[in-house]
Formats: sequence, structure tokens, C-alpha cells
Amino acid sequence: MINRGYRYSQWDGTQSIFDADAEELMDRLSDDLMAHGDVLKALRELFRRGVQDPMGQRMPGLQDLMEQLRDQRRQKLEQHNLDSVVEDLKRRLDEILKAERQGIHRRLDQARQQVESAEGPERVQMEELNRMLRERAQRNTEKLNSLPESMGGAIKELMDYDFMDPEAQRMFQELLDMLKQQMAQNMAQGMKENLQGLTPQDMEATRDMLKALNRMLREKLMGLEPDFQGFMNQYGSMFGPNPPQSLEELMERMQQQMAQMQSLLNSMSPEVRQELEDTLNSALDPETQRAMAELAALMGQLMPIEDLAREYPFMGDDSLTLDQAMELMGNLQSMDQVEGDLRQAMRSGELDQVDPDKLAELLGEEARRTWERLQELQRTLEEAGYITGGDKPELTARAIRKIGQRALREVFAHLKKDRVGSHQMFLRGASGDALEDTKQYEFGDPFQVHLQRSVMNAILRGGPQVPVEIEPQDFEIYRNEHTTQASTVILLDQSRSMGMFGAFQAAKKVAMALLSLTRTQYPRDSIFVIGFSDYAYEIKEEDLLKSTWNTWAPGTNLHHALTLSRKLLSKEKGGTRQIIVITDGEPTAHLEGEHAYFSYPPSYKTIMETLKEVRRCTQMDIIINTFMLENSHQLMNFVDQITRLNKGRAFYSTPDNLGDYVLVDYVTNRRKRLG
Repeated sequence: MINRGYRYSQWDGTQSIFDADAEELMDRLSDDLMAHGDVLKALRELFRRGVQDPMGQRMPGLQDLMEQLRDQRRQKLEQHNLDSVVEDLKRRLDEILKAERQGIHRRLDQARQQVESAEGPERVQMEELNRMLRERAQRNTEKLNSLPESMGGAIKELMDYDFMDPEAQRMFQELLDMLKQQMAQNMAQGMKENLQGLTPQDMEATRDMLKALNRMLREKLMGLEPDFQGFMNQYGSMFGPNPPQSLEELMERMQQQMAQMQSLLNSMSPEVRQELEDTLNSALDPETQRAMAELAALMGQLMPIEDLAREYPFMGDDSLTLDQAMELMGNLQSMDQVEGDLRQAMRSGELDQVDPDKLAELLGEEARRTWERLQELQRTLEEAGYITGGDKPELTARAIRKIGQRALREVFAHLKKDRVGSHQMFLRGASGDALEDTKQYEFGDPFQVHLQRSVMNAILRGGPQVPVEIEPQDFEIYRNEHTTQASTVILLDQSRSMGMFGAFQAAKKVAMALLSLTRTQYPRDSIFVIGFSDYAYEIKEEDLLKSTWNTWAPGTNLHHALTLSRKLLSKEKGGTRQIIVITDGEPTAHLEGEHAYFSYPPSYKTIMETLKEVRRCTQMDIIINTFMLENSHQLMNFVDQITRLNKGRAFYSTPDNLGDYVLVDYVTNRRKRLG
């Protein structure tokens, strides 16, 4: 019995409400370990599903974190309308044009008022200035009226436009800065602020940087080693406070930024996408555009972005600005990356592949705590001595015993109803455990007198008198029950059908339970396990958990399995010798020399050779008990022949209650009641 200590304290929000110790974790791993015997695979399943502690509190697993990511992404896609990005740009452009037109009218009104208030020579001068202002206003108005309908064309024309309203000019410069900043993101994160407020003349340094960067990428394509440090010495200030430390890091940043922009474009309708592309290009001069195009082409050869530039199906109504859309693209791509990391962690069982900071950024601190608790699970099992450390953990001997004990508990949990007959034999014996019932003493019996009944027999025979005269026929003694030594071979059918229909895992669980039962309660017994499909072979106790069914080779070679069993049991002297066969089909293979002969439907020779081996076992007083997991006519007919030849027993079962029959029969076969 496990003694647990409990400590209570006031809740302050920092306590972990999940608590699972190593034994509970092993219990949860047991079924997966029983199914395939692979520790890494069992751990992967534990990490994937999460764990529930005895109090009913469930700790999420990697699959839950992945579902949270998918739900969050689904919410964003159902919330926003990506085509609204261009509508926002159009709105900003319309506001700029409206402000400029209002500014023109305001300047003309102010000039007219100044002329009207002036006198003498000053009035003449003011009238001349007013005439020049009206001519400029007329030219500007005509240019505004003749702007191209496309947003990109309008912005390109306005770059050479002489604004009359300072506020409109400021608003247009902000729009240009924003467009340039988004184009700059294709080069590297950190350059956005460096392009703010640049005039066409100020772009010369940026063009030089682009030319130098393209030159490095061309050298990289030719297999040369570019002078990255020299490049950073000259242009490093353009990359913000956290500049890249290598060309590879710079290329990774550019790949990520380009993918965000490409995802944005891919997720738009074709018309809106073309309009946005034209608008972005309009913010740059032709020479800078050519340099950017060359950069994109070189990056496409060195680090393609097709896998990263995913198209997202937006279905919502909420509008977005271009800045918000680019931020959303970065957020969605981070979700994709973390989801991929989670999926890879589920495949490999290596939690280090997930970045906990990104996880917390996307899903909150609770997701980080879940990840940390999952990491603690493996350490808990290692510290408890159930699995070894290192890159390839293995089960320890303690863990194997633990799994066997759990299998034994599960199987014996169904034995209390004793749905199967006892098959007990009443024989005389000279030793063993005393029973509550008694018998009349016979010569040769151990003299374990039941005094009360012996005296009562004398009184009933001779009547009440003192002293009581006891004669030999009055003596009554306790009956004894003793346990004989047993040698058992378990034959596990490993044919393909056992695995396909889920029977092998149940059969293996029973074998583990029998081993645990033998080691704990009958240490003097011998027990062996033999697996058989096309051939038969002995399975060592330490390898049983890893054993599985035969996926490739066909055949149920019971003939070979019985031969090996007979040879093993021939070395065991005294006590009960028995073979427990667990199978779901009649034999379809037998040995001819050292090679297996397979035939389906079973050949006459296979059946005969198998029955010959049954006779040899019978001649050696080896009992064969067969547990069938299928009730087909062919199997029933064959097993009937075995039982008639061997005088053993046959049981029909299913994978769910297989343990009931096997364990009851094993225990009752080795217990004999004296009579």
C-alpha cells in the first residue's frame, strides 16, 4: 500500500494543480508499451495525449496545444477581410487628395482677402502674387483631375507633385514612408525605420546597399565566400539595433520577410493583389525597383519561399491596414512554424524542437507551463528508475516488473467472479496447507488431529462418560492442500491476423501477467514464452515487451512451436508440465527439415505433422491447453482433434476476456486438493 503525504497551503495562483507521480505515469504508459514495446513511441503518445492525474485534473498534451493554435488561426481568418488593405490605402489617398484640394481653396481665399485688404503699391504687388498663385492652383488642380485611376499610378504622379497644402504633403509622405517600409521588409527586419522620410536623393545609399547585397548573393550562388563582414562594416547601421551576424542569418530574415509579403499577396483576390503590387512599386524609383527584383530572383534560387508563402482563406469583414495585415501575416506564419514544430515533436518525442517563447507569445504563459510540465514527465520517470536517460531511453528491470504487475492486476480483476470451472483433482498427499474441512484418519495420513471432532466422535459412539474413551476410528484429521511445481510454455501466435484484429496485445498482456505471477508467487516454477508465425523462437523475458506480430511473413507454424516447447519441457523433471497455446487460427505451416512450408488453406500434411507433435507431447505427459480467439469451423475442428489426443482443454475466448481463461486455468492446473 502506498502511503501519501498531503500538504495544504493558501492558493496564490502559482501552485500546480496537476500532480502525477512516476507510478501513475508508468500505468499510463503500460498499454502503449504492451502494444509495441517501444519506449520512445510510448513517450511520444504520452506527450501527444497529455496526462490525467488521480484527482481528475488533466494536463494538456501537444495535440491540445496544436488544436489551440488551429482555433486561434481559424478565428483570425474568420474575423478579417484582407482585400480591405487596398481599401484602406485608397481611403488614405482620397484623404490626401481631399486635403490638398481644400488646401488649394484655402490658399486662394487667403490670397484674395490679402489683396482686398491691401492698398497702394502693396496691393499691386499682392495682385501679382495672387495671379501667380491662381496659375499654380490651376495647374495643380488640373494635375489632380488627371491623375490615373489606379492607385499605384496616382502615387507615382504625386511623387513629382508640388503640394500646396502642408498637411496634405505630410500625409502623403507618411503614406510613402509606409509603402517603402513594407518594401524594406523584403530585405531585412530592422530597415523600416531607416527608410522613413527619405527623399529620392537619399535613396542612393539604399541602392548601393542593395547592389552590394546582390553581389554577395551572386558570389554565394557561384560557390564563393562573400565578404559579409566588409558588407556589415559599411551598411550594418541600416539593419537596426539587432543586425544579422552572418550572411545565412541575413538570408533567413529576408526569406521570412519575403514570405510574409508573398502570403499577403497570395491571400488576396487577383485584382486587389495586382493593385497592391503596383502601389508598393510606385513608392520606389525604377533603379531601386530593379535592384529589389534582382534580390528577389537571387533569393528565389538560394532560399525559395514557396513552402512558407502560404495562401490563407480570409472570410471575415473586419478591415485591416497594410501594417496590420503584415503583422497578421507574421503572426499566422509563426503559428504555422510552431504547429510544424509541435507536429515534429509528436513524431520524434523530442520536446526541445518547440520554442517555448514562441509558444507563450502565441498562446500565452499557460502554454509555456504545459510544455515545461511535459518535459518534466520524462525526467520524473528517469529519476524514479523506470527508464534510462540519453537519446534512446530504455525500460529498466524495475519498469518491466511494474508493467507485469499491472497486467496481473488487470487480469485478476476479472477473476473474482470465477466464471470458469475449477478443474480441481482430488488426490492423496502428505504435505501442504491445512484446510478447514476434515476427514477420518487412515493409516499413513499425517497425524494432524482435529481434537474437538475426535472427542465428539468418541462421545457419540460410547456415550457420555468420564474419562472419554477414544478409539482409532474416532480420530478425525484436517485435510491438506499442497501446491506442486509446474513448468509452463506459453505459445504466442504472432501471425499477421493476431495483430490486424488486436488479439496479440491482449495475448502478450496475459503472458506478462503469467510471468509476474510466477516470479512473485511461484518462484520455483519454470515458465517460457515461444512466439510463432512462419517459424517459432523462444522469447526471453526481457524481450517480451518489445515483441510484436509478424507484419510480413505469412504462416501459423504451430508444429515448430510445439517441437520447441517439447524440447524445453523435456529438461524439466517432476511436477506439472503444460503448454498454453493462444491462437486465432488453425496451423498453416510446418517444418520440413529446417525450412517452413506454408499453405493456405492448410494442407493435409501440415495438419498431420502438427498432430504428430501433439502425440509426442502427450507421450511425455505434457498437457496442451488451447485458447482460441476465433470460433471458425476449421479451427474448432482442429482444436477438437488436439484435445481428444492430448486430453487437454480448449477454451473459446475474445481478446477482452482472454486473461480470465488463461490465468484461471494456469492457477487451477497447478493446485491439487488432497482427498
